[in-house]
Amino acid sequence: MSHVSKVYHSDEEGDRTALADVSLTVDKGDVFGIIGLSGAGKSTLVRCLNGLEDYQGGSVKVRGREVGDLDARGLRALRQRTGMIFQHFNLMPSRTLLGNVALPLGNSGLGRSEREARARELLDLVGLADLADSYPAELSGGQQQRVAIARALANKPDILLSDEATSALDPNTTKSILALLRRLHDELGITVVMITHEMAVVRQICNRLAVIDQGRIVEEGSVFDIFANPQAALTRSFVATTSNLDRVGELIEAGSPIVQLRPGQILLRMRFTSRTVDQAMVSTISRRFDLDVNIIFGDVDVVSGSQLGGLVVRLEGSAAHVAQAMEYMKAHDVGIEVLDRG
Repeated sequence: MSHVSKVYHSDEEGDRTALADVSLTVDKGDVFGIIGLSGAGKSTLVRCLNGLEDYQGGSVKVRGREVGDLDARGLRALRQRTGMIFQHFNLMPSRTLLGNVALPLGNSGLGRSEREARARELLDLVGLADLADSYPAELSGGQQQRVAIARALANKPDILLSDEATSALDPNTTKSILALLRRLHDELGITVVMITHEMAVVRQICNRLAVIDQGRIVEEGSVFDIFANPQAALTRSFVATTSNLDRVGELIEAGSPIVQLRPGQILLRMRFTSRTVDQAMVSTISRRFDLDVNIIFGDVDVVSGSQLGGLVVRLEGSAAHVAQAMEYMKAHDVGIEVLDRG
C-alpha cells in the first residue's frame, strides 16, 4: 500500500477524508496490527485490501496485483484467497454450523460431500467438531467467532483480515480467540492483519504495528519497539492503557502511604526497553551496590519473545551507591526516572 487516499462524498455532510497518503507494507507471514480510535480510518484501510472499498489515489497491491485494476473475476479470486472475520460474526442464523462454514464453498467446484468434509475439518480445527449440527443462537459469542474463523478459512486463504474481531467478547474469550489465531498463523503460515482499538490485543498476538490517526499513519514498526519507545502522542496514550506503571503519579499526588519515603530513600521508576535487559537486575543492584530495594509494584510482560515493562521501586542506601546503581542500570539498557526523594 503506497500513498493511498480515500475520500467519502456526501451531499449532506460534504467530503470526509478517510485515508490520507497512507503507506505501509505487510510482509508474508506477518501478524500485522492496525490500531486507531473510532473513525480513524482503520476499517476503511483493511477494506481497501480486499476490494470492498475503492480508493481515489495511490496504490494497493496484494500478491503483486493492483486491487483497483481488478475486474469482477479478479476481485472474486482476491476475496477467495483473503479470509475476513468481523466483530459481530455475521453468521447465517438459519444454517447449522456445518452449513455456515460450508457456505463459501458453494462456487468452489467441490461436490457436496467434499464441501461437508472440508467444513467438518475446519470445525475440528477451531475446536467445535462436536457442535456441527448446532445453530449460531445456541452458541456463546466466543464459539460463534470460532465458527466465523472456520468459515473464513474455507477456501484455504493465505491472508486473513480481522476487523475488530474480539471487540464484542469478554477478556477471557478474547484471549482464547487470539490464541487460536496465533495457532492458525503458526500452523497454516497464514498472514494476518488485525484491525483493533485495543493495545492489549496487539501486544498478545502481533509482530508489527501501524498506528492510524485521522486517516494518517503516525507510527509504524515492530510491536516491541513501539511498546518500548512510542513516539507519537496517540501511540503513547495507547501504550499507557496496557501498563500500571504510570499510576504512581496518582499515588504521589494523593499522598498515598504506599509511596511515602523516609529520609535518604528514593522512589524510582525502572523501564525495561531493550531486548537485552537482565531479568535479575533488582537482585544484582542490591548485592553489587549494597542497597535495599523494595518493589512497590510492577508490570513486566513478554512481548515478541522479549521482556518489556518495568518496576516502581524504593531504593535505600548511601548516595554514592545509589548513583552508581543508576549508572549501572543505564549502561544495561534500563530506563530510569527518579520520581521522589525522601
